[in-house]
Amino acid sequence: MPQVLEFKLPDLGEGLTEAEIVRWLVEVGDVVAIDQPVVEVETAKAMVEVPCPYGGVVTARFGDEGTELPVGAPLLTVAVGSTEGDLPGDLSGKGAAAAESSGNVLVGYGTGAPAARRRRVRPEAIAAAAGPAAEPGPVPVMAPAPAQGPVPAPVPDEASGPVAVVSPLVRRLARQHDLDLRQLTGSGRDGLILRSDVESAIRAAANGTAVAPPVPVRVSPAASGPAPVSASAAGERIPLRGVRGAVADKLARSRREIPDATCWVDADATELMAARAAMNGAGGPTAGPKVSVLALLARICTAALARFPELNSTVDLEAREIVRLPTVHLGFAAQTERGLVVPVVRDAQSRNAESIGAEIGRLTEAARTGTLTPADLTGGTFTLNNYGVFGVDGSTPIINHPEAAMLGVGRIVPKPWVHRGELAVRQVVQLSLTFDHRVCDGGTAGGFLRYVADCVEQPALLLRTL
Repeated sequence: MPQVLEFKLPDLGEGLTEAEIVRWLVEVGDVVAIDQPVVEVETAKAMVEVPCPYGGVVTARFGDEGTELPVGAPLLTVAVGSTEGDLPGDLSGKGAAAAESSGNVLVGYGTGAPAARRRRVRPEAIAAAAGPAAEPGPVPVMAPAPAQGPVPAPVPDEASGPVAVVSPLVRRLARQHDLDLRQLTGSGRDGLILRSDVESAIRAAANGTAVAPPVPVRVSPAASGPAPVSASAAGERIPLRGVRGAVADKLARSRREIPDATCWVDADATELMAARAAMNGAGGPTAGPKVSVLALLARICTAALARFPELNSTVDLEAREIVRLPTVHLGFAAQTERGLVVPVVRDAQSRNAESIGAEIGRLTEAARTGTLTPADLTGGTFTLNNYGVFGVDGSTPIINHPEAAMLGVGRIVPKPWVHRGELAVRQVVQLSLTFDHRVCDGGTAGGFLRYVADCVEQPALLLRTL
């Protein structure tokens, strides 16, 4: 007889404990192949399509679109058969292949099996496949009774026309703030309107003439005093969830656990800007993509970390040990519509400026479109934070836990500067290094920052490490 297997929400990345169902890609009764994506979820880091490691018939789904599930919670059940003839009618012919499991749960790590054409199996066949031995669990979203008709596709909001939005939470948030979803442009796949799109529209309305309607504030039934007040009187309440919640938790943990210190220096970046212009102006049929200032600074960081490996490390609190890491996975802070993310350029120590720049470009575009994977956002060993794009000169960065240091870069602007004994107008940048005082002392941190500044002022120093 076919066996019913339960597929649970897998661990989608470092530090992620839950995910929100954005869109189901299969329905009860569909035939799925091994490693076929079955649901799209939104984590605190990225939008992810989750593939099912089993092949067979979907017999149940757990959770509506918009529901937030913890890691390890059931997603769906699949009826698989081990021999020819064990499966329901529409699975006949798949044989033992449908009973196999790839063991993989993340997109990009599948067996390469072709995606199955979506086919529907009769409800009675599903019941037969499930059998009496199906294990109890949470109440699933089963196929509706015939009197109720087929499962309806996601419909647009009330009187809003066709809108690319499927999350009930997004619809509710829009209704609470009197937003017309037809006026929004979705940043998700195929124009899907995400919660971040609605929140951005709410902020824009608050800064203009539109006023959001009051939202009731939940008060404990045991509390005494007057009736619950509205948000207009008590202030707007914004849940710390998703990207914002993950960032809040990580930064708070960094401040609690890491005894950080910051040092900074001004540097004359005139020669660095001239070197970049020369690189990008070389031209010719073999010329590669333009090299960005961020790519050059990233290359300088990898050279500095080779000289000061103490800053490419982490602290093992349980073992009371400093772990110096053999490779540099360089993170860079990127502000997106969904919040602050830190994509990671892997093995940056073995890349030149052009290669680093190309990878930064790829990751930045993925961050803009919301297609970064958990692998793109985890495993960093050192972070570069270019806050100069916001028009500010300096900052005291908070270390990206569990790393040991972060280099901050301010804007590059013309300033008076003593150059070769004379006052001149030069392109000046402020560099700041926040470091974990457990992994090194100020002498090491100062040496690292001074070397970075020297390379900014004299790019030819990099030739020694190329």
